[in-house]
Amino acid sequence: MKNNSKIHILIVEDNESLSIVYRSYLEKQDYSVYVVDTGEDALDYLSSNIPDVVLLDLQLPDMHGTDILKEISEQQLPCEVVIITAHGSLDLAVETMRLGATDFLTKPFDANRLIVTVENVLKHKRLNQMVETYQENFSREHFHGFIGASLSMQSVYRMIESSAKSKASVFIIGESGTGKELCAEALHKESNRKKNAFIPLNCAAIPKDLMESEIFGHAKGAFTGAVKDREGAASQARNGTLFLDEICEMDLELQSKLLRFIQTGTFQKVGSSKIEEGDIRFVSATNRDPLEEVKAGRFREDLYYRLHVIPIELPPLRERDNDVIKIAREFLSSYSQEEGKSFTSFSLEAEQMILEYDWPGNIRQLQNVIRNIVVLNQANIVTPEMLPPPLNKIKIQPINNYSIVSEVPGKTSTQQSNEIIPLWKVEQKVINEAIVLCDGNIPQAAARLEVSPSTIYRKKQSWEDSGL
Repeated sequence: MKNNSKIHILIVEDNESLSIVYRSYLEKQDYSVYVVDTGEDALDYLSSNIPDVVLLDLQLPDMHGTDILKEISEQQLPCEVVIITAHGSLDLAVETMRLGATDFLTKPFDANRLIVTVENVLKHKRLNQMVETYQENFSREHFHGFIGASLSMQSVYRMIESSAKSKASVFIIGESGTGKELCAEALHKESNRKKNAFIPLNCAAIPKDLMESEIFGHAKGAFTGAVKDREGAASQARNGTLFLDEICEMDLELQSKLLRFIQTGTFQKVGSSKIEEGDIRFVSATNRDPLEEVKAGRFREDLYYRLHVIPIELPPLRERDNDVIKIAREFLSSYSQEEGKSFTSFSLEAEQMILEYDWPGNIRQLQNVIRNIVVLNQANIVTPEMLPPPLNKIKIQPINNYSIVSEVPGKTSTQQSNEIIPLWKVEQKVINEAIVLCDGNIPQAAARLEVSPSTIYRKKQSWEDSGL
């Protein structure tokens, strides 16, 4: 016999003979069982006890079982609820699921059906606990300026935390607009150097002739216009972090001087013979493929291997599941407040169009689109008509209301069926139809169903594991 003595089950059933039968079934499996016969007694028990499972009859002498279900949901009690009733219907099953029930049993049922149901909801409870533990320990929606809860971003957050306290050089790769400087800042803020300077330098934005001076500084009279000594980024970032953005744009001659600086920890200002030291953490970034740049002779191979010690790849927005909606909502709230507008949300159709778009410009492009909407419109809700080109040309397929009909041999869909469909089948049918209507796009289906993509992935995995 399984050791289920620590599993506590509450039976709420006003029929004494049935409650005795249910109790005997469960106690034979070594479950700890407590029985009440009224809604008031159930609520009183739940006020000081949290069972693992509640077997809840809907027809009670003093209240309806859904009132207890609502109380459990409102109090967020961590217990699984199985509805037991002699008056089963699909509508009732769906309604109790909406209120938080995990499963549904129609009287009469035998011992095997009851035990299997209890075991299934306990598995569901354990799975939820695992997911909650994962989300508590690993899943974050905000991280040092980043917004996003997708698995790809969770991996980025953990990589930043793991590498931040090392002195090893970090090489960030990502498309334009994915947040490479934000990543470099997060590395600095998580590091032991956070109290010292973070100095960003965009190698693509500074003229070639001035780049060496920008990095190493210059002495007075080093060149025309150098009227006084100037500290470069290397001096400013001493004991801190130097971020070299778009590093592949750097001139080859300067790359050799940077390599020498990294190898020796020393440098000279332009026009000076004095050798200076600098303890610096190097973080570099590019939107190109650095190995292709090495093969093409535009980037020194030895410098690449000096800088490319810990690589961090930032995913493009189109590969971040539902993050685009989270980011869009944050921008909408921020810009509405900034511009004195009253926008509070997006319509379902507008969100769908945002999800459908590929966002080649990534977060920077999304930022500009939301700013455009807020500045040029006045409303509470963003509608498709407000989306600027090219988003306003996206065609979406509306998801109609679902009609879940039990398919019984010999009956047409217009004939009424008295068959009760298990809740997991209802859920599976709704999710699969949503995925089909969204052309296989699970994040899009999740948005329309108002759940997270991870919920759908988890349920599909559980069905596959069960061979369903």
